[in-house]
Amino acid sequence: MRISRLFAALLASLVPTALARSSTGDKVLVVMEPTLKAEDYSLFFNNLRSRGFELFFRAPNEKMPTTMSYDIPQFSHIIMFTPTAKNLEADVGPQALFTLLKENPSTNILVALSPKRTPMSDFAAEFAIGLPPPNTPLISHFPARSSPHTQLIINSPSKPHPLLSKNLPPVLFEGQAHLLGDNPLLFPILNAPVESFSTDGTEDRRADSVVEAADKGGEGLWAGSKMSVVSGFQATNGARVAFVGGVKLFSDEFAKAEVTPGKRSGNGQLAQDIAAWTFQETLVYKVESATHFLEKDESRTEPETYTINDRVTFTMEISQFDPIQNKYLPKSDIQDLQLEFTMLDPHIRTGIPAVADKPGKYSVTFRAPDRHGVFKFVVNHKRKGFTPLQVAMPVAVVPPRHDGYPRFLSAAWPYYIGAISTSVGFIFFCIVYLGAESATERKRKEKGKNKVE
Repeated sequence: MRISRLFAALLASLVPTALARSSTGDKVLVVMEPTLKAEDYSLFFNNLRSRGFELFFRAPNEKMPTTMSYDIPQFSHIIMFTPTAKNLEADVGPQALFTLLKENPSTNILVALSPKRTPMSDFAAEFAIGLPPPNTPLISHFPARSSPHTQLIINSPSKPHPLLSKNLPPVLFEGQAHLLGDNPLLFPILNAPVESFSTDGTEDRRADSVVEAADKGGEGLWAGSKMSVVSGFQATNGARVAFVGGVKLFSDEFAKAEVTPGKRSGNGQLAQDIAAWTFQETLVYKVESATHFLEKDESRTEPETYTINDRVTFTMEISQFDPIQNKYLPKSDIQDLQLEFTMLDPHIRTGIPAVADKPGKYSVTFRAPDRHGVFKFVVNHKRKGFTPLQVAMPVAVVPPRHDGYPRFLSAAWPYYIGAISTSVGFIFFCIVYLGAESATERKRKEKGKNKVE
């Protein structure tokens, strides 16, 4: 009996470790409109469950389960499969979702767009995503195929983003493409084919609305690889949003389909990659610690002030989340980490190399500038799709104390020699002058004495 209890306790302690995969949480709210059936996306949902996520389903116009309760988020991740829903409850509306992302860095959202104009179209516009006119799906007539021209075969990029799996097979896509604006936090994950374009039908002669919109808006033709079908948004607070141009990308139909005879599509793997990145399983960095100290200080304590021209050492430790082990592990291969020592403007900008034989540790030593004031150690590492690494540590740089200056300055020797030579000359002059006066007085006295005699 005691052995069975110990075994049960051990099993209970291992289950969370085996299942928990996200760095922010495992509760997922799936908002799915009634026209869609969960069993048509069973491969995608079952994959999430197998990775330890707990799924909760609700319709767009239902109130429960709610996303917030007493200003506390109830879910770590939200999936919006609402391609045609016009009416959404307030807690899953565009403004509510935007506020949720802004105030809760552990919240992530996966959005499926569509050629229909819905509230999610307005939500995408908040992130500088431009959408073609309504009811203009993406089509391509190449390569020749028996399937509808609205079903595109998209090859993996030649230089895929690190969030995508290597050697990803071609994927099937049906939906609407979009353009990325000037938002620096927005980046493409999968671009549209070069020969594709958006139109209001499956034939070229029915692209009147697109041409008219291009003439009026000056946006140019909605065509080519400048458009994206899957995009990501990495917020500075760590929250993530993924926009997918069509919900069918996650369907069992596309996941089981063959792009060429005998070759299965990569939709299943792509859907897994998108969810893993969105739910903060991959490309998640964290600053474990950051400190600074004098190079000659063996205790490595952080001083309150530095003196100008001091040799200063800055070190930091960085880790990356490992979804398999469900913990952060040291990260030592970041090549472009940079430190700025700033006072309004950077006075020093230098790279921070990794320390050999010390996993996850980065260190750099530099000379404090010859200027006093309040400075900051600043690390602001932002890369598209990666969790930002941000450090800001203020410190004062002061002039030397009155007894901190050297007794003699080598650069002042000309002045020293000038002062010494002047003093020596003055003394020599005094000696000569006084000596000459004494000799003259003696001669005068002797001359007077001779006259008396």
